[in-house]
Amino acid sequence: MAFKYPEARRDESKVDDYNGVKVPDPYWWLEDPDMGRLSEECEYFAYGLSSAGSDWVTVRFMKADDVTQLPDVLERVKFSCLAWTHDAKGIFYNCYPLQHGKADVGRLSEECEYFAYGLSSAGSDWVTVRFMKADDVTQLPDVLERVKFSCLAWTHDAKGIFYNCYPLQHGKADGTETTTNLNQKLYYHVIGTSQSEDVLVAEFPEHPKWHSSVTISDDGRYAVLSITEGCEPVNQLWYCDLHQLPNGISGLLPWVKLVETFEAQYSYVTNEGTVFTFRTNLDAPRYCVINIDLQKPERDNWSTLIPQHEKDVLGFVQCVNQSFLFVNYVRDVKDTLHLYELSSGRWIRELPLDVGTVAGLSCKKKYSDIFYKFTSFTTPGIIYHYDLSKPDAEPTVFRQVEVKGVQFSDYQTSQVFYPSKDGTMIPMFLVHARGLQKDSSHPVFLYGYGGFENAIQPYYNTANLLFVRHLGGILAVANIRGGGEYGQTWHKAGTLANKQNCFDDFQCAAEFLIQQGFTTPSRIAINGASNGGLLVAACVNQRPDLFGCAVAEVGVMDMLKFHKFTIGHAWTTDYGCADDPEQFKWLIKYSPLHNLPSVDSEAPPFPAILLLTADHDDRVVPLHTLKYAATLQHSVGQRANQKQPLLLRVDTRTGHGAGKPTAKAILEDTHIFSFIAQTLGLHWRE
Repeated sequence: MAFKYPEARRDESKVDDYNGVKVPDPYWWLEDPDMGRLSEECEYFAYGLSSAGSDWVTVRFMKADDVTQLPDVLERVKFSCLAWTHDAKGIFYNCYPLQHGKADVGRLSEECEYFAYGLSSAGSDWVTVRFMKADDVTQLPDVLERVKFSCLAWTHDAKGIFYNCYPLQHGKADGTETTTNLNQKLYYHVIGTSQSEDVLVAEFPEHPKWHSSVTISDDGRYAVLSITEGCEPVNQLWYCDLHQLPNGISGLLPWVKLVETFEAQYSYVTNEGTVFTFRTNLDAPRYCVINIDLQKPERDNWSTLIPQHEKDVLGFVQCVNQSFLFVNYVRDVKDTLHLYELSSGRWIRELPLDVGTVAGLSCKKKYSDIFYKFTSFTTPGIIYHYDLSKPDAEPTVFRQVEVKGVQFSDYQTSQVFYPSKDGTMIPMFLVHARGLQKDSSHPVFLYGYGGFENAIQPYYNTANLLFVRHLGGILAVANIRGGGEYGQTWHKAGTLANKQNCFDDFQCAAEFLIQQGFTTPSRIAINGASNGGLLVAACVNQRPDLFGCAVAEVGVMDMLKFHKFTIGHAWTTDYGCADDPEQFKWLIKYSPLHNLPSVDSEAPPFPAILLLTADHDDRVVPLHTLKYAATLQHSVGQRANQKQPLLLRVDTRTGHGAGKPTAKAILEDTHIFSFIAQTLGLHWRE
């Protein structure tokens, strides 16, 4: 059937200039986060319309369930808020000038006296940190506001905690703004005091894009400061000897700069006196472990404790039981666990582990106990306990999640390797019913990410298994380049000028599944979120004939402007920046917003598309999806050969995804898989 989409206003006069290249941006007005507002329970939607790009706005209303236009009109509104009363009977608006403008982390103090935890409102990245006594969970009056992308690091005396926050800015900071996040600072908060009394211990006024994070050394003596500028795995490394502060932590700390360049990543593992152990990718794209003596800090004196593996990627490294290193390696996207000797770096043993992922770890240098959580595509979670105080001990099951009514032995997980466009072999996991026949009849849910060195290892997801069990589907997870599956080499092969490799890898995954007799193009649904949303949209633009359905969640769609909003400037390390003439050439070639076919194009019809965003997403702000949806419906949606729906889902009071309430997460998955089932013609099986 044909769909008639609402006509979003186009401003044909808006044209941006990128180093002499003129690029139209007719939906630029959707960058204003206050252009529309849903009422609290989503009965009504208020939206603003301007004439000829003027700031003067006429506000109109419609019913949200069936988009019926209401007669209400507010004239001559300018720079206004739109705030519904919770009974949805009315809305506040004004003519004052507009100002510019998740549950996150928890940390126990060293001896478990206090617990610090972060709360976000409506899924925003903004966090309010609160505190309680750990023994009786008494709430403390301390409150830390304006916290974002923060560490929480207790000093060992439990008197206070290091954290990061941003300075006050004009206008709102509730997750609906698009203001750039700059000038993050590091503070020290003393328990029992007001945030206004907190001590500024590090700031970087000459480098407004820098972020910092503190780790307190295992002996409690040193504050180790990691400084980053973007998302690339590189950092500067500073430290401060807290025992050498005559007045305690009372002002900017006398940081010693151990590493002053952004050429490699250094992550603190432990220290024996002045000899520090770090995990690093310095001259080691698959990572290694090195020692640095603060008394002899010159690079010529650094030593390798555990060298880079010839193939596997070194994951986490934790010191346990005083003298051991508990080490994770990623071998062809699957976790392995090992024990090493701290003093010599000598390998001791490999621990037994099924095919899957270590999704959680709890251990400390001073304790012999290790707890780690294992998960896989068909394993919800098993927590193992390993006690190093017992010489012949083996890991034992401490807790195990069981799902009633599901026999995981009915499912089969396999890993295949397929060639990409340039011949590179790409790993992919397949999960399906045991004994599945290759008769090209099966629907496929193909997932990918491919960015920021984020390796997509086996993970448990109930909705994905429901697709396999009740819709007769195949879950396919393609480990495309741009991720960290094989270390920095794999990551860099999918970034900057090499970003097209990600899209080629993903499209070749679909082609492989077709060639191998698993499915056909009309039965493939592709999915990705954030950078993965960019992946999905770019692949649909490039190969609309290859897929039957596409679900792009909170995607980065405007590759020419992403760096101008909230934390987008940090992503230039992976993508590049359109302000640079050479990098503009890379970005304009695949930017989803700028590569949709025109209305009169003879390109093949698009698959069914569901775009998802959220009104409090201040990571990938909603304007990306809104502008892409408007352009998609205007260009592709008006073509005579477009029969499949091109829909947009905007969630309210949620953000980029972390901390989403269970009810909302279930509803979202229900909408996604219902859309896939409807558009691919699937039927529920018991």
